[in-house]
Amino acid sequence: MTGQRLAGKSAIVTGAGNGIGRAVSEAFAAEGAKVLCADIAFADAEEVVRRIGEAGGQAVACHCDVSDGASAKAAVDRAVDTFGALDVVVSNAAVFVPITPLAEMAEDDWHRTLAVNLTGSFLMCKHAIPRMQAGGGSIILVASQMARVANAGQTAYCATKGALVQLAKGMALEYVGDNIRVNALSPGGVATDRMVRRFGDLEKAEREWGAKHPMGRLGRVEEIAAGAVFLASDESSFMTGSDLLIDGGYAAW
Repeated sequence: MTGQRLAGKSAIVTGAGNGIGRAVSEAFAAEGAKVLCADIAFADAEEVVRRIGEAGGQAVACHCDVSDGASAKAAVDRAVDTFGALDVVVSNAAVFVPITPLAEMAEDDWHRTLAVNLTGSFLMCKHAIPRMQAGGGSIILVASQMARVANAGQTAYCATKGALVQLAKGMALEYVGDNIRVNALSPGGVATDRMVRRFGDLEKAEREWGAKHPMGRLGRVEEIAAGAVFLASDESSFMTGSDLLIDGGYAAW
């Protein structure tokens, strides 16, 4: 265990089984939070819980399809029933459909992108907010640098990430009176398994995608997780309706 910046807090992290979600879950637990690791890939969530337990943290795994309202509600209920409260929600689950120009995009890919990346956050927040209103808390919507800029062939993805930034702003204003803070967290390109699937290996991803960032490299999941810890902690108590951009300068081009 490395610290207690989140001591006494309980959290849900969606898309917790891999990449940024796994790093956030482990960082939260290391800082003293109790974490519900939610993922549609339940075995991956269980593995994260095992890793957290071995490091001395507290976590439980939960199967969750964020695009389904009943599944989202069940995850929220599980967190409250297990931990007694819900203080932090990190809505991180996302899908990445094949890169293709919009006119050639399959309608099913469009609908699936919106259902998971955008509606999934709506559903998690819809069910989490009533359970948070008594005690307040922090909601973090994981967006992207693609909320501010665009990339050819990823129009649907960019649209959902831009919408998440606005969703965070709207909810921030609606629930500020309940002491619920809502912020977006926007990573740049990050070295994850998704990069391996897209480029074939991380070395190629670093050469081709990392080089597009002014800092000349991809981000590390631990760097993004550090931003999530900040947004979840009382250190960001005067911050709501904002978008924390951790993108190696990508959006500054």
